[in-house]
Amino acid sequence: MKKSAFLLVLLLFLSVFMVSFLQIRVVKAEGIIYIRADGSIEGTDKIQRDGDVYTLISDINGSIIVERDYVVLNGAGYRLQGDGNENGVTIGINNNITVKNLKVSSFNIGIVIMGSNYNKILENIITDNFRGIDLTSSENNTISGNHIANNNDGIALENMYNNIVENTITNNSNFGIHIYGAGYNNIIANNITNNGRGILVSICYNNVIHHNNFVNSTNHVETDDSNGIWDNGEEGNYWDNYNGTDGDGNGIGDTPYIIDENNQDNYPLVNVIPEFPSWTILSLFLTVTLVVAIYRKKLSKTSKPSFILGS
Repeated sequence: MKKSAFLLVLLLFLSVFMVSFLQIRVVKAEGIIYIRADGSIEGTDKIQRDGDVYTLISDINGSIIVERDYVVLNGAGYRLQGDGNENGVTIGINNNITVKNLKVSSFNIGIVIMGSNYNKILENIITDNFRGIDLTSSENNTISGNHIANNNDGIALENMYNNIVENTITNNSNFGIHIYGAGYNNIIANNITNNGRGILVSICYNNVIHHNNFVNSTNHVETDDSNGIWDNGEEGNYWDNYNGTDGDGNGIGDTPYIIDENNQDNYPLVNVIPEFPSWTILSLFLTVTLVVAIYRKKLSKTSKPSFILGS
Protein backbone atom coordinates (compact mmCIF):
# COMPACT_ATOMS: atom_id res chain seq x y z
CA MET A 1 0.00 0.00 0.00
CA LYS A 2 2.81 2.41 0.95
CA LYS A 3 4.69 1.44 -2.21
CA SER A 4 1.63 2.15 -4.38
CA ALA A 5 1.13 5.56 -2.73
CA PHE A 6 4.79 6.42 -3.28
CA LEU A 7 4.60 5.46 -6.96
CA LEU A 8 1.41 7.50 -7.36
CA VAL A 9 3.05 10.61 -5.84
CA LEU A 10 6.15 10.11 -7.99
CA LEU A 11 4.04 9.76 -11.13
CA LEU A 12 2.12 12.91 -10.26
CA PHE A 13 5.38 14.82 -9.68
CA LEU A 14 6.82 13.67 -13.01
CA SER A 15 3.62 14.66 -14.82
CA VAL A 16 3.67 18.17 -13.35
CA PHE A 17 7.40 18.49 -14.16
CA MET A 18 6.92 17.43 -17.79
CA VAL A 19 4.01 19.80 -18.34
CA SER A 20 5.98 22.69 -16.79
CA PHE A 21 9.07 21.84 -18.83
CA LEU A 22 7.11 21.86 -22.08
CA GLN A 23 5.70 25.30 -21.24
CA ILE A 24 9.13 26.84 -20.65
CA ARG A 25 10.17 29.02 -23.58
CA VAL A 26 13.80 28.96 -24.48
CA VAL A 27 15.14 32.50 -24.97
CA LYS A 28 15.99 32.67 -28.63
CA ALA A 29 18.57 35.04 -30.05
CA GLU A 30 17.20 37.15 -32.89
CA GLY A 31 20.61 37.21 -34.60
CA ILE A 32 21.14 40.19 -36.90
CA ILE A 33 18.12 42.41 -37.53
CA TYR A 34 18.02 44.71 -40.54
CA ILE A 35 16.09 47.88 -41.23
CA ARG A 36 16.45 47.69 -44.99
CA ALA A 37 16.77 50.55 -47.46
CA ASP A 38 13.19 49.96 -48.64
CA GLY A 39 11.94 50.34 -45.06
CA SER A 40 11.24 46.69 -44.39
CA ILE A 41 12.29 44.93 -41.18
CA GLU A 42 14.11 41.64 -41.43
CA GLY A 43 14.95 39.25 -38.61
CA THR A 44 12.40 40.02 -35.88
CA ASP A 45 8.75 40.66 -35.11
CA LYS A 46 9.63 42.77 -32.05
CA ILE A 47 9.98 46.08 -33.90
CA GLN A 48 6.86 47.95 -35.01
CA ARG A 49 7.04 50.34 -37.95
CA ASP A 50 5.04 53.55 -38.34
CA GLY A 51 6.39 55.42 -41.35
CA ASP A 52 10.04 56.16 -40.59
CA VAL A 53 9.65 55.45 -36.86
CA TYR A 54 10.68 51.95 -35.72
CA THR A 55 9.69 51.14 -32.14
CA LEU A 56 10.67 48.13 -30.05
CA ILE A 57 7.71 46.33 -28.46
CA SER A 58 9.84 43.91 -26.43
CA ASP A 59 13.41 43.20 -25.36
CA ILE A 60 15.59 41.85 -28.16
CA ASN A 61 18.55 39.50 -27.99
CA GLY A 62 20.47 40.43 -31.11
CA SER A 63 21.97 43.24 -33.20
CA ILE A 64 20.36 45.91 -35.39
CA ILE A 65 21.82 47.26 -38.64
CA VAL A 66 20.18 50.37 -40.11
CA GLU A 67 20.39 50.68 -43.90
CA ARG A 68 17.93 53.55 -44.43
CA ASP A 69 18.16 57.36 -44.10
CA TYR A 70 15.89 59.44 -41.84
CA VAL A 71 15.03 56.56 -39.51
CA VAL A 72 14.00 56.96 -35.87
CA LEU A 73 14.78 53.85 -33.84
CA ASN A 74 12.84 54.20 -30.59
CA GLY A 75 13.75 51.67 -27.93
CA ALA A 76 10.70 52.66 -25.85
CA GLY A 77 12.68 51.66 -22.76
CA TYR A 78 13.32 48.08 -23.94
CA ARG A 79 16.70 46.36 -23.95
CA LEU A 80 18.90 45.31 -26.85
CA GLN A 81 21.06 42.52 -25.42
CA GLY A 82 24.19 40.95 -26.90
CA ASP A 83 26.56 38.11 -26.11
CA GLY A 84 29.69 40.26 -25.86
CA ASN A 85 30.85 39.66 -29.44
CA GLU A 86 28.70 41.58 -31.93
CA ASN A 87 27.85 45.29 -32.08
CA GLY A 88 24.49 46.52 -30.86
CA VAL A 89 23.25 49.17 -33.32
CA THR A 90 25.28 49.79 -36.47
CA ILE A 91 24.83 52.90 -38.63
CA GLY A 92 27.01 53.07 -41.71
CA ILE A 93 26.87 55.28 -44.80
CA ASN A 94 23.25 56.26 -44.14
CA ASN A 95 22.50 59.65 -42.55
CA ASN A 96 19.98 61.46 -40.35
CA ILE A 97 19.23 58.51 -38.08
CA THR A 98 18.02 58.88 -34.50
CA VAL A 99 18.48 56.20 -31.84
CA LYS A 100 16.68 56.98 -28.58
CA ASN A 101 15.27 55.48 -25.39
CA LEU A 102 17.11 52.18 -25.86
CA LYS A 103 18.97 50.09 -23.31
CA VAL A 104 22.07 48.60 -24.95
CA SER A 105 24.20 46.09 -23.09
CA SER A 106 26.68 43.22 -23.42
CA PHE A 107 28.05 44.00 -26.89
CA ASN A 108 31.54 44.55 -28.25
CA ILE A 109 30.42 48.09 -29.17
CA GLY A 110 26.99 49.30 -28.11
CA ILE A 111 26.38 51.79 -30.94
CA VAL A 112 28.62 52.16 -34.01
CA ILE A 113 28.47 55.13 -36.40
CA MET A 114 30.83 54.77 -39.35
CA GLY A 115 30.95 57.03 -42.40
CA SER A 116 27.62 58.54 -41.43
CA ASN A 117 26.55 62.12 -40.68
CA TYR A 118 23.80 64.13 -38.97
CA ASN A 119 22.72 61.33 -36.63
CA LYS A 120 21.37 61.70 -33.09
CA ILE A 121 21.99 59.31 -30.19
CA LEU A 122 19.59 60.48 -27.50
CA GLU A 123 18.70 59.39 -23.96
CA ASN A 124 19.89 55.81 -24.18
CA ILE A 125 21.30 53.65 -21.38
CA ILE A 126 24.50 52.04 -22.66
CA THR A 127 26.14 49.70 -20.15
CA ASP A 128 28.40 46.67 -19.78
CA ASN A 129 29.87 46.72 -23.28
CA PHE A 130 33.52 46.71 -24.26
CA ARG A 131 32.90 50.16 -25.78
CA GLY A 132 29.75 52.20 -25.42
CA ILE A 133 29.71 54.36 -28.58
CA ASP A 134 32.15 54.54 -31.48
CA LEU A 135 32.11 57.33 -34.10
CA THR A 136 34.51 56.90 -37.01
CA SER A 137 34.78 59.05 -40.17
CA SER A 138 31.51 60.71 -39.19
CA GLU A 139 30.60 64.38 -38.83
CA ASN A 140 27.83 66.55 -37.38
CA ASN A 141 26.48 63.87 -35.08
CA THR A 142 24.96 64.60 -31.67
CA ILE A 143 25.29 62.36 -28.61
CA SER A 144 23.11 63.80 -25.88
CA GLY A 145 21.34 62.81 -22.69
CA ASN A 146 22.76 59.28 -22.55
CA HIS A 147 23.84 57.28 -19.51
CA ILE A 148 27.10 55.55 -20.50
CA ALA A 149 28.39 53.40 -17.67
CA ASN A 150 30.31 50.28 -16.68
CA ASN A 151 31.91 49.80 -20.08
CA ASN A 152 35.63 49.37 -20.70
CA ASP A 153 35.54 52.48 -22.95
CA GLY A 154 32.80 55.12 -22.89
CA ILE A 155 32.83 57.07 -26.18
CA ALA A 156 35.49 56.93 -28.91
CA LEU A 157 35.38 59.80 -31.39
CA GLU A 158 37.28 60.25 -34.66
CA ASN A 159 36.50 63.14 -37.05
CA MET A 160 35.18 66.66 -36.73
CA TYR A 161 32.14 68.78 -35.89
CA ASN A 162 30.40 66.34 -33.55
CA ASN A 163 28.59 67.26 -30.34
CA ILE A 164 28.82 65.30 -27.08
CA VAL A 165 26.46 67.16 -24.77
CA GLU A 166 24.75 66.55 -21.41
CA ASN A 167 25.67 62.88 -20.99
CA THR A 168 26.48 61.00 -17.81
CA ILE A 169 29.72 59.11 -18.47
CA THR A 170 30.68 57.11 -15.43
CA ASN A 171 32.46 54.01 -14.13
CA ASN A 172 34.11 53.17 -17.45
CA SER A 173 37.30 51.36 -16.56
CA ASN A 174 39.58 52.67 -19.36
CA PHE A 175 38.35 56.10 -20.46
CA GLY A 176 35.19 58.18 -20.52
CA ILE A 177 35.83 59.90 -23.87
CA HIS A 178 38.65 59.22 -26.34
CA ILE A 179 39.15 61.84 -29.06
CA TYR A 180 41.71 60.81 -31.65
CA GLY A 181 42.75 62.55 -34.87
CA ALA A 182 39.73 64.80 -34.51
CA GLY A 183 39.12 68.55 -34.20
CA TYR A 184 36.35 71.10 -33.79
CA ASN A 185 34.14 68.87 -31.65
CA ASN A 186 32.03 70.23 -28.81
CA ILE A 187 32.27 68.38 -25.48
CA ILE A 188 29.89 70.34 -23.26
CA ALA A 189 27.92 69.87 -20.01
CA ASN A 190 28.77 66.21 -19.39
CA ASN A 191 29.18 64.52 -16.02
CA ILE A 192 32.48 62.66 -16.43
CA THR A 193 32.99 60.74 -13.20
CA ASN A 194 34.72 57.66 -11.78
CA ASN A 195 36.44 56.67 -15.02
CA GLY A 196 39.98 55.37 -15.48
CA ARG A 197 40.72 58.47 -17.55
CA GLY A 198 38.11 61.16 -18.02
CA ILE A 199 39.17 62.34 -21.49
CA LEU A 200 42.01 60.97 -23.60
CA VAL A 201 43.02 63.31 -26.46
CA SER A 202 45.47 61.96 -29.08
CA ILE A 203 46.86 64.29 -31.81
CA CYS A 204 43.84 66.62 -31.84
CA TYR A 205 43.33 70.37 -32.08
CA ASN A 206 40.59 72.94 -31.47
CA ASN A 207 38.10 70.75 -29.65
CA VAL A 208 35.89 72.87 -27.40
CA ILE A 209 35.50 71.39 -23.91
CA HIS A 210 33.65 73.29 -21.18
CA HIS A 211 30.93 73.09 -18.50
CA ASN A 212 31.79 69.47 -17.76
CA ASN A 213 32.20 67.94 -14.31
CA PHE A 214 35.49 66.06 -13.92
CA VAL A 215 35.12 64.08 -10.72
CA ASN A 216 36.94 61.16 -9.12
CA SER A 217 38.67 59.71 -12.17
CA THR A 218 42.15 58.23 -11.89
CA ASN A 219 43.33 60.88 -14.37
CA HIS A 220 40.96 63.57 -15.60
CA VAL A 221 42.73 64.36 -18.89
CA GLU A 222 45.57 62.97 -21.01
CA THR A 223 46.39 65.17 -23.99
CA ASP A 224 49.27 63.44 -25.84
CA ASP A 225 50.75 66.75 -27.18
CA SER A 226 47.35 67.97 -28.39
CA ASN A 227 45.72 71.26 -27.56
CA GLY A 228 42.10 72.16 -26.98
CA ILE A 229 39.86 74.99 -25.84
CA TRP A 230 38.85 74.34 -22.21
CA ASP A 231 36.48 77.26 -21.57
CA ASN A 232 34.05 79.50 -23.46
CA GLY A 233 35.87 82.72 -22.60
CA GLU A 234 33.87 83.21 -19.40
CA GLU A 235 33.45 79.80 -17.74
CA GLY A 236 35.28 76.50 -17.97
CA ASN A 237 34.87 73.11 -16.28
CA TYR A 238 34.62 71.83 -12.72
CA TRP A 239 37.72 69.91 -11.63
CA ASP A 240 37.55 68.15 -8.28
CA ASN A 241 41.34 68.49 -7.81
CA TYR A 242 41.50 72.24 -8.49
CA ASN A 243 43.30 73.81 -5.54
CA GLY A 244 42.91 77.48 -6.43
CA THR A 245 40.80 80.09 -4.66
CA ASP A 246 37.72 82.14 -5.52
CA GLY A 247 38.43 85.43 -3.81
CA ASP A 248 35.48 87.39 -5.21
CA GLY A 249 33.00 84.54 -4.76
CA ASN A 250 31.83 84.53 -8.38
CA GLY A 251 32.15 80.75 -8.70
CA ILE A 252 35.21 80.98 -10.97
CA GLY A 253 38.74 80.23 -9.79
CA ASP A 254 41.18 83.11 -9.55
CA THR A 255 43.91 81.13 -11.31
CA PRO A 256 43.75 78.76 -14.32
CA TYR A 257 43.55 75.01 -13.97
CA ILE A 258 46.74 73.77 -15.62
CA ILE A 259 46.36 70.55 -17.60
CA ASP A 260 49.79 70.64 -19.26
CA GLU A 261 52.06 73.15 -21.01
CA ASN A 262 49.71 73.39 -24.01
CA ASN A 263 46.34 73.18 -22.27
CA GLN A 264 44.67 75.05 -19.46
CA ASP A 265 41.19 75.96 -18.28
CA ASN A 266 41.31 79.72 -17.82
CA TYR A 267 38.05 79.94 -15.89
CA PRO A 268 37.74 76.78 -13.77
CA LEU A 269 34.49 76.47 -11.86
CA VAL A 270 34.76 75.94 -8.13
CA ASN A 271 31.38 74.25 -7.66
CA VAL A 272 29.99 71.08 -9.22
CA ILE A 273 27.64 71.94 -12.06
CA PRO A 274 24.17 70.56 -11.21
CA GLU A 275 22.38 68.44 -13.76
CA PHE A 276 20.04 70.76 -15.60
CA PRO A 277 17.57 68.86 -17.83
CA SER A 278 17.25 70.13 -21.39
CA TRP A 279 13.47 70.47 -21.04
CA THR A 280 14.01 72.87 -18.13
CA ILE A 281 16.33 75.03 -20.19
CA LEU A 282 13.81 74.99 -23.05
CA SER A 283 10.96 75.93 -20.69
CA LEU A 284 12.94 78.82 -19.25
CA PHE A 285 13.86 80.01 -22.74
CA LEU A 286 10.23 79.92 -23.88
CA THR A 287 9.07 81.68 -20.70
CA VAL A 288 11.62 84.47 -21.07
CA THR A 289 10.73 84.84 -24.77
CA LEU A 290 7.03 85.10 -23.92
CA VAL A 291 7.61 87.67 -21.15
CA VAL A 292 9.79 89.80 -23.43
CA ALA A 293 7.18 89.63 -26.21
CA ILE A 294 4.38 90.72 -23.85
CA TYR A 295 6.52 93.51 -22.43
CA ARG A 296 7.43 94.81 -25.87
CA LYS A 297 3.77 94.72 -26.93
CA LYS A 298 2.69 96.74 -23.90
CA LEU A 299 5.57 99.14 -24.41
CA SER A 300 4.63 99.72 -28.04
CA LYS A 301 1.04 100.56 -27.01
CA THR A 302 2.01 103.05 -24.31
CA SER A 303 4.64 104.76 -26.46
CA LYS A 304 2.57 104.99 -29.65
CA PRO A 305 2.61 108.64 -30.93
CA SER A 306 -0.67 110.54 -31.13
CA PHE A 307 -1.65 112.44 -34.27
CA ILE A 308 -3.89 115.49 -34.61
CA LEU A 309 -5.89 115.28 -37.77
CA GLY A 310 -6.27 118.53 -39.55
CA SER A 311 -9.53 119.70 -41.11
